[in-house]
Amino acid sequence: MITVRGHLVPDTDLTWRFSRSSGPGGQGVNTTDSRVQLTFDLAGTEAFPDGLKQRMLARLGDRVVVTASEHRSQLQNRRAAEERLVEVLERALAPPPRRRVPTKPSRRSQQRRVEQKKRRGETKRLRGRPDD
Repeated sequence: MITVRGHLVPDTDLTWRFSRSSGPGGQGVNTTDSRVQLTFDLAGTEAFPDGLKQRMLARLGDRVVVTASEHRSQLQNRRAAEERLVEVLERALAPPPRRRVPTKPSRRSQQRRVEQKKRRGETKRLRGRPDD
């Protein structure tokens, strides 16, 4: 069972698949199924309230698939896949960022900008050849 921000995801909503990994492991890599693929059926789960579930579905889709093959042992890869799934679900659960309220630059900041441009232009003008 996985916990995501206080919501328990039952094991029945998770599907595990194991296959041979192409990662580290020496000769054992050819014989052990150390690669882990964890699939979470987001559309069919009852672990999250409807509002949160709709937000997650909009961001992730119906199914979430996470793989892990960086470790030699299947157990370590299972833990890595669970951690990755929790991270993905937590990011999807996060509320949308607050909208920026557009503002106008102040009159003084506009004046400073124009004055600075004039000073810069004058500096560049003085670099030219003197008029004969």
